[in-house]
Amino acid sequence: MHAFFLADAHLRNPDDHNYLLMLSFLEGLPASVDMLVIVGDFFEFWIGDSAEAFPHYRPVLDAVERLTQKGVKLLFFEGNHDFHLGRYFKKTFNADVYPDKADITLDGKRLFICHGDIINRADYGYRALRLAFRNPFTRLLAKILPPSVPAFVADRLGRRSKGNHKAAEAKWDYRRLVKDFAIARFEEGFDVVVTAHYHRPMLENIHGKSILALGDWITQFSYSEWIDGKLEQKSYQQEQAEV
Repeated sequence: MHAFFLADAHLRNPDDHNYLLMLSFLEGLPASVDMLVIVGDFFEFWIGDSAEAFPHYRPVLDAVERLTQKGVKLLFFEGNHDFHLGRYFKKTFNADVYPDKADITLDGKRLFICHGDIINRADYGYRALRLAFRNPFTRLLAKILPPSVPAFVADRLGRRSKGNHKAAEAKWDYRRLVKDFAIARFEEGFDVVVTAHYHRPMLENIHGKSILALGDWITQFSYSEWIDGKLEQKSYQQEQAEV
């Protein structure tokens, strides 16, 4: 199995540096790739099961569709910036979409995968906000509101997210949270735990089991490659600089 994992691209505008690099990355994936796993917050903001309100995402959606038409399997995990999109992604890309978490097996290894925004159970403010965004009423609103409303929410959410990350880093030990969470999953029989959300890359082995915390595609341009059961963490921007 040859798979690629990435998360937290927070794509906004087609002319942005990280957006352009994402297009280059997707177009340049090797012919041997079997699976693309996107672990949340691929978009700065997406809510609902239609792409009509998000024309700025058309270039990257087309790039993903070209991959899936070649036979690449897409696994998409909803994050805290992109959700309620399962129907559209299943129809368009034949993707497996996970609102929260998944238990999958690759090359004989059992993987626990989630975006990671629910790892910190002590962050009650965020958990309340998540509940507000994820409820059925919000999904219904997404279907009837004009496109200008999601665009406005995306801008406000982006500004809020940047400020919150700095404040949260001073309050929470992200590395410890992820590690403790992963160890608990190992005790449940998982071999690999994959998370994102905290924008802090980590690949650590504990007694033959692996913790993979994906970084972001904003400043680090990090991703992970899985080849026949082995994981490696990489930086696309660094690779491009070395070419």
